[in-house]
Amino acid sequence: MTSTRIPPKELTGLYGAVVKMFARRTFGQVPKSLGVMWHHLPVLKASMGFGQKLQKWDQCDESLKSYAHMAVASLVGCSFCLDFNYFMAHNQGLDVGKAREVPRWRESVVFTPLEREVLEYAEAMSQTPPTVTDERVASLRKQLGAAALIELTTVIGFANLTTRSNTALGIESEGFAASCGLKPMAQPSARLQEATAS
Repeated sequence: MTSTRIPPKELTGLYGAVVKMFARRTFGQVPKSLGVMWHHLPVLKASMGFGQKLQKWDQCDESLKSYAHMAVASLVGCSFCLDFNYFMAHNQGLDVGKAREVPRWRESVVFTPLEREVLEYAEAMSQTPPTVTDERVASLRKQLGAAALIELTTVIGFANLTTRSNTALGIESEGFAASCGLKPMAQPSARLQEATAS
């Protein structure tokens, strides 16, 4: 990990001890990103709290939400989120073979038609301005139902919040996936790299 744009602070006090214990139990380490966010505890608590609530939602398939978050991370260029979500997919028993292919999903043959629509939707939501179409929403609503689509949409919105914040603050991958022996992520497709460069 390169230097973050705001240096991490030491996690202190009772709350810091609890956060460090939770992080070590969940991730095997205390991410440097927590030290960066420690400069503003209400922001850290709000983000962690919403992230934990979001993980309890169950109207949309967990793998679809995971792939969507990774598609946002790949598009935005957040190596921390890609690495972290790959690690989480492994821990949640999701298909890590598919997860590692998300950065090149257009060229990959591992995704179902529905998964491909979800990945396209995640990218369309993440463009500035968004490029979501009525047809895409209607198709996903028909396949997933309204509640699942709202959940998926909110997950993608949260992914944009976290990936863009991490990228702006210089928070990069901390090797979560490598620590549990996962193969490296596929490289983003040339088409995606060209789109994000322009």
